[in-house]
Amino acid sequence: MTSASVEIRPSNRPKNVLQKVSIPWIVVFTHMFVILLLPLAALLLRAIVLNPAQFWALATTPIALSTYNITFGTAIVAAIVNMLMGTLTAWVLVRYEFPGKRFLDGIVDLPFALPTAVAGVTLATVYNQSGWLGQFFAPFGIQIAFSRVGVAIAMVFVSLPFVVRTVQPVLQEIEPTIEEAAWSLGASRFATFWKVILPPIIPAILTGTAQAFARAVGEFGSVVLVAANIPFQDLIAPVLVFQRLEGADIPGATVIGLVLLLISLILLLIINLLQAWGRRYDA
Repeated sequence: MTSASVEIRPSNRPKNVLQKVSIPWIVVFTHMFVILLLPLAALLLRAIVLNPAQFWALATTPIALSTYNITFGTAIVAAIVNMLMGTLTAWVLVRYEFPGKRFLDGIVDLPFALPTAVAGVTLATVYNQSGWLGQFFAPFGIQIAFSRVGVAIAMVFVSLPFVVRTVQPVLQEIEPTIEEAAWSLGASRFATFWKVILPPIIPAILTGTAQAFARAVGEFGSVVLVAANIPFQDLIAPVLVFQRLEGADIPGATVIGLVLLLISLILLLIINLLQAWGRRYDA
């Protein structure tokens, strides 16, 4: 019996490599290759035809450096705003019951579904000098639409759901009895939030903020409509790439696009590290 059982063990039989490859694996690999890897490879092949000196010269032109500054500086501001307001929104949705809660919970995902061009038109209409909100700032000489402020508002709009949807499920998993236990031991509401509630949700807040920042950096459709797109004022890097392509400057567009790609990959690495840190915290 023992020798027969050894002979039929699958591990002792030679395995055909093709038998290990399942149809779902082939479909997923093909999809990822066509949708993600092939465009990235095309961008890299476009860039490597340039020597390092040419690449550096195109990547560091004054207008390119200005767009990096405006893009990443404004995206950082938008990410900080969303970190605060997104966390507060998630807290209200989880801890409070009020009329219209489901409606508020539903419209949080509106930036996901709304075409970015429509978002840009809407924001430009609301925040221009005669718009619903822009008219209140115009008497003070504050221009929101067609300025860098408008770029920041567009970035906040498109990236808000990332923080809310990342923090909300973590808050739902925290039992209210933990807070009640802290209160029964004499802790104030602020001390309970700071020492009991905040530590478990910090990884989710940081992950959502990093995702919001990455989304803001890559935004094009709404920003191109709500900004004046004037170099050295409110022109962002994705719009500069589009302008380079319109002018048939393929090398210039490729280099700036590759710079954005490299920075996005660094952000993805940071997001993965934050998620790994969060899993260790949960464990």
